[in-house]
Amino acid sequence: MLKCCGASLLPRCVKLSSYVDKPKVLLARCDYLESAVELLRQHFEVECWDNVNNGDVSKEKLVELIRGKFGVVIDSQQKIDHDIIAAGGSTLRVVSTVSTGVDNVDLEALRRHRVRLGSASGVNLEATAELTVALLLVTSRRIVQGIDAVKNGGWSSTLNHPWLNGQGLHDSTVGIIGYGRIGHSVAMKLKSFLPKQILYTSREEKPTGAEIGAVFTDLDTLLRSSDFVILTIALTPETAGIMSRSKIALMKKNAVFVNTGRGALVDQDALVEALQQKKIFGAGLDVMTPEPLPLDHPLQRLENCEIF
Repeated sequence: MLKCCGASLLPRCVKLSSYVDKPKVLLARCDYLESAVELLRQHFEVECWDNVNNGDVSKEKLVELIRGKFGVVIDSQQKIDHDIIAAGGSTLRVVSTVSTGVDNVDLEALRRHRVRLGSASGVNLEATAELTVALLLVTSRRIVQGIDAVKNGGWSSTLNHPWLNGQGLHDSTVGIIGYGRIGHSVAMKLKSFLPKQILYTSREEKPTGAEIGAVFTDLDTLLRSSDFVILTIALTPETAGIMSRSKIALMKKNAVFVNTGRGALVDQDALVEALQQKKIFGAGLDVMTPEPLPLDHPLQRLENCEIF
C-alpha cells in the first residue's frame, strides 16, 4: 500500500495496473512533507490545494476539485460529506485521511458510492500518547504559569509560591476513558510515575489492562474516584457528548482533565463553567470545538486551562 504522511492512500483491493495514464490525486493541503508527496508522484498525477496562500479549502472548492480524481487526501479538520463524494462520480475510488479517527468522513456515503477509505490508524499512536502525558504534566504542575512567572519577573527566591505546586501523579488515581492502543500506551507511560491505581473504561475488559494492573470500571465510578481523567476515546454517534454536564459534575475538585480524543466528546460550555468556578483543578486540551478555537473564547482566557 502507498503511504502519504502516514495515511494509507491505496487499499489492497484497488489496483492501478488497469490505468493507462497516472490516476489523478488531490491533496487538500500543500504543506505535507515533500518526501511523502514525491512518493505519491511516482504513481499518481498529484494536485495540491495551496492552503498556505489561499487558506483552508472550502467545501465548495472541494466539490469542484474532486471531479476527475482517483483519490483525495485530507486531514482530520477537513470534512468529506455526501455532496463531495457524489461530485467525485465514478472516478473517485479512495478517500484517505491522515488521522486515526474517521469521524470527518461520511462513511455511509462512501459505502453507497463504493469508495474505499484509508486512514493513519496507529501511525500517530506513540506521538499522541506522549502528547497526552505532556498535557497532563503541563496542566497539573502549572508549568506554563511557572515559565511565565520567571520570564515576566514574577519569580523571587524570597517568596513562597505554593500555587506552583500543582497536583502530583505519585500515589494518585488515574482514570482513562477509552482503553484502546492509545489509552494503553498512556497507561504504560504513567506507570513510571507510581500512581496508586489506574482505572479505565472500555466496551469490555481488556487483557492489556490486566497486564499492567489497570482496573476496569464504569464511567461514573472512574469520574468520582480519579485525580486525573484522560479522554482518549474515538468519536462515534454513541460517544459524542460522553463528557456531559452531569458527568463533568462527578469529577473531584482536584481533578485534572485531559482530552486528546475529539472536542465533540465534551460539553464544552459545561467544561468552561467547571473551570471558571474551580469545580475541577484544570484541563489540558489538544482538541476543541471548533478548531481552531477563537482567540476570544472563554477557554483561551482561563489560567487553569492549557490548550495545545
